[in-house]
Amino acid sequence: MKVLIIEDEVMAAKALKKVLKEVESEVEVLGILETIEESVEWLENKPMPDLIFMDIHLADGSSFTIFEQVNITCPVIFTTAYDEYALQAFEVNSIDYLLKPVSKDALARAMQKYHNLVERNLESSKLEALLLHLGEKKKYKSCFLLPERDKLVPLPVSNIAYIYIDTKTVKIVSLDQKTYYISQTLDDLMAKLDPDVFFRANRQFIVPRQSIKDVSVWFGNKLAINLVVETPEKIIVSKARVGEFKHWFSN
Repeated sequence: MKVLIIEDEVMAAKALKKVLKEVESEVEVLGILETIEESVEWLENKPMPDLIFMDIHLADGSSFTIFEQVNITCPVIFTTAYDEYALQAFEVNSIDYLLKPVSKDALARAMQKYHNLVERNLESSKLEALLLHLGEKKKYKSCFLLPERDKLVPLPVSNIAYIYIDTKTVKIVSLDQKTYYISQTLDDLMAKLDPDVFFRANRQFIVPRQSIKDVSVWFGNKLAINLVVETPEKIIVSKARVGEFKHWFSN
């Protein structure tokens, strides 16, 4: 089990690591990060850990900022000296919220939640594999009905150039460069779209295979996806996800 600790108080980080080792003998602490900046850099360039312990108040600001810059896909356990951020914590990937100093009993309960979650996900994956094996293939969206002035217009997924989020508003842009608004999150949309056709390039963009013109090598061993239409900004695939993108695109 690989764990990352994001904590700017050295003594608190050491204490957490010590208690964690007592509760989970097989745990591997990948690193202890102290700032938002180094946390974002680490998460963009390394494989996602199994679990993150994250303090809310870091040296350079609130750790919630990290979620705005990186797509964190693993569970998070927040550790803090304050209790007023509990609701905000559970709006992201949080599975528990521990007050400092973190006790062994509280940490053990939090880790049990994590193991329960992993076990449920494993059972769900087994069930999905079984259904696929039995021929119950999941059906994906083939068309969206989207608002345009005083009408609803159909947009086949084959006519989507890209989907992106701009100032908390999700927009679908067609190949003929019309922009439509949709009241769903990118996560919700990815669950409805065929993953063989659509790729979540980063936390802002979803791109379909049909609209990709070519791919440029970007600095820091990242990739820039160039589409057949103009985009409001560069679509960058982080170094950590380059392999995943290449595998998706070549299959």
